[in-house]
Amino acid sequence: MADNKNGREAQARNEERRQRERAIAEDLARADEPEPPVDSTELASFETALKTLEFPAAAATVVDAVGDHEIESAEGTHTVADLVPDAAVESFDSPAEVRIRVQRPTVAGAMKRIVEAVDKYQGASFGASQRDGYERTFRALQAIDADDEDEGIRTVADWIIERVHENETLPKSRDVRRRASEFCRSNGYSVRSDDWLGV
Repeated sequence: MADNKNGREAQARNEERRQRERAIAEDLARADEPEPPVDSTELASFETALKTLEFPAAAATVVDAVGDHEIESAEGTHTVADLVPDAAVESFDSPAEVRIRVQRPTVAGAMKRIVEAVDKYQGASFGASQRDGYERTFRALQAIDADDEDEGIRTVADWIIERVHENETLPKSRDVRRRASEFCRSNGYSVRSDDWLGV
């Protein structure tokens, strides 16, 4: 496309269309996922506590304001500070976005560790699609590894953090999926080639 106003507008429209298509595809893919372990009434009271904040809000601001708020889940009781990174590199556009992040405590805890590791390095940064890819990989591991205390999530999160410390950059989403797939296969979990982890 030409590098003029019309060309840039067409690129912007194409990017918006691709984002909508990705969101629809992700919603369809999530239809088969198990329900989040946090009860919706628990999340509603948490979202009410968030209304005292002005959004968009940095993750560190959320932790400062409601970090000691406890959330009950099927996996136990967690504080917001256990699930939301105390980091400047992440922010939330609305209370609903924070609620979505904490509804799967095991995934949120792993992402918190990764984001806080990234926050230490100026060279490492998180793109929205990369973060979504990591979360989707963790959700897939949680679905496969449900009876094994989420060892797969911890293993892959540790691997990502090691890469951040060694290289000061995040591994690509596809590499994370590949590492998760290796974990599954080496521990006797079958991964079909048409699954998210089937790379």
